[in-house]
Amino acid sequence: MKVLIVDDEPLARDELAYLAKQDSHVSVVEEAGSIEEAAKKLAAEEFTMIFLDIRLDDGNGINFGKQLAKKYPRLKIVFATAYDQYALSAFEASAVDYILKPFEESRVKEAIKRVWASSKPAEGSVQLSQAANPRMSVTFEDQTRVINKRDILYVEVNNGDLVITTKSQKIQAKLTLTKMGQLLDPQDFLKVHRSFLVNLNEIKKVEPGFNHTYELTMSNQEKVPVSRSFVTDMKQALGM
Repeated sequence: MKVLIVDDEPLARDELAYLAKQDSHVSVVEEAGSIEEAAKKLAAEEFTMIFLDIRLDDGNGINFGKQLAKKYPRLKIVFATAYDQYALSAFEASAVDYILKPFEESRVKEAIKRVWASSKPAEGSVQLSQAANPRMSVTFEDQTRVINKRDILYVEVNNGDLVITTKSQKIQAKLTLTKMGQLLDPQDFLKVHRSFLVNLNEIKKVEPGFNHTYELTMSNQEKVPVSRSFVTDMKQALGM
């Protein structure tokens, strides 16, 4: 499972990250020191669960948790705080568990076990059929649009929002970039940057940039960056 820890106290984050990594169900642990940083990470990547503090420098964790429950219904929320008086409010925010500081390894393991048990199995077969479907539906602000995947030029995360650029328009969607990638055929679409996915069939030019990076020119003449960590994948996909 992929875990995000949100706490404005570095020592608390380090302690919780260490305990989470001891659990065999956890494959990746990432950290955020603020609600703003957490929102950006959640928009760019898909996480299984989040350990969320309640009193943060830039906002209230309970309110943020309620927003997350609506925007990412599959994300499992565990509140991790020094205050026990917020337990009722936490569960009203769809929390799976509520653990107190100082953290005990047994309670952290129990919270992770609860999340693991509540996760839906056999997602791979669903993702395969979704990727094979030539169409997809996206929702934003109560409007649902149907998109032909072949019309997508590229997808980006911009200021925490996912934006799909097609041949005719730009569309915002309530999806993470990771989830979007799961809906697209890997033969046609490739992640080239932590914030960008591109349609390989719509790339018209590849130019080297600074410090071993590249820049793609798409069929609409817009530019897309390729970061160093994705250069090898891009070259293989394009036969370079």
